[in-house]
Amino acid sequence: MEFRAKPKRLCFSAWVDSEGFIHGFELSGHAGFADPGQDVVCAGVSALSIAAVNGLEHFLSVPPQVREGTGFLACSLGPLGGEEFSRAQWILETLRLGLEGIRAAYGDEYLMIEQRRWTPC
Repeated sequence: MEFRAKPKRLCFSAWVDSEGFIHGFELSGHAGFADPGQDVVCAGVSALSIAAVNGLEHFLSVPPQVREGTGFLACSLGPLGGEEFSRAQWILETLRLGLEGIRAAYGDEYLMIEQRRWTPC
């Protein structure tokens, strides 16, 4: 029997409510498209996700809760009013669209995108 290592890939999980609004996301793993420092999938996903977090931190009065580590980034929205919540949605939907473009170009074997149900506490 031949042992095969599980392929590496990035996983993006969007936390979405029943109306389709994104309240946060988690990004974990490594794309495995190329060697470290040469991986365009990882670089693109990292650039988009960091830009989204930076945008949320800059344009919202209540900064998001952010956790990060090696191969991991999580971002959750705080309590926001109407206009700010709309602003956050533009940023988060742009992130999702960008990631879907990367997945379409390079494939599911490098980037998985999933939606998880978000419910308020």
